[in-house]
Amino acid sequence: MTSHVYLGIDLGGTKIEIIALDALGNSLYRTRTQTPKHPDAKEQYRAIIQAIVHLVNDCEAHLGIQHSPLGVGIPGSESSETKLIKNANTTCLIGQPFRYDLSTALDRSVQLENDANCFALSEAVDGAGQNCSSVFAVILGTGVGGGWVINQQLIVGPNHICGEWGHNPLPWPSDQDEPKQPCYCGKQGCIETYLSGPGMTQQSHLQFNLTINSHEIMAQRLNNPQAQKSYEAYVRRLAKSLASVINIMDPEVIVLGGGLSNIDSLYEDVPKIWGEYVFSDEVKTQLVKNQFGDSSGVRGAAWLNK
Repeated sequence: MTSHVYLGIDLGGTKIEIIALDALGNSLYRTRTQTPKHPDAKEQYRAIIQAIVHLVNDCEAHLGIQHSPLGVGIPGSESSETKLIKNANTTCLIGQPFRYDLSTALDRSVQLENDANCFALSEAVDGAGQNCSSVFAVILGTGVGGGWVINQQLIVGPNHICGEWGHNPLPWPSDQDEPKQPCYCGKQGCIETYLSGPGMTQQSHLQFNLTINSHEIMAQRLNNPQAQKSYEAYVRRLAKSLASVINIMDPEVIVLGGGLSNIDSLYEDVPKIWGEYVFSDEVKTQLVKNQFGDSSGVRGAAWLNK
């Protein structure tokens, strides 16, 4: 077995997935297990570490290898100051020295990164943005996240928040964007409150009296006039928000991920509008769908050591 094997772990709220990639990006091994649950946060934390240890040990035993480089994607980030986990949806991780504890349990160094950044790295290295020098990757799902990759190198920034465009205010707001929703970050009118799945659902209820969720709105828009209005509002908000990213970063390509990235019409409708807001006489940035779907996170975790 080649020594160039890269292991990735995607730690989510419902499942933990492992993948082993060779140097060319071929999958050698892949499996998942349920994320352990426990009413006591400390017990759940310990159970998660043990679950990852078991996944890694089983993978390496299957492949006949030892001590392969390991990257882990988490729904949060590590504080550059304290090295403790912050902003994690899996709340038992918050305040814990997760990288240190996992490295100790596995007796190896561990690369740790936010799951949106792992998605971005995956799509930039050998996904939809692999031939581009500048890639901004977006997650439109339960939340709105993002990551920025330059020449296949992940940019995280000194505060480890690079790409967190979802917690900027919706740009160029109008009366059609009222009312503003409160965001869990403590502000109002954040991009996430409009463009996430739950945000679109709630905004559509407030504005158009729709009682269906975002996926149902997308599915019914051709036959439901109110759903069509909601879709058109979503497209314009996404176009404005991505235009503000283009004005700052000017990426070659923007890759969409998350559940709402599966709405194929977005890739045609959004670029028709974003030129109204981009500070240029033309927009050469491409808007494309991800290549690896929900595999991008775990693949990007593996590529943290590439």
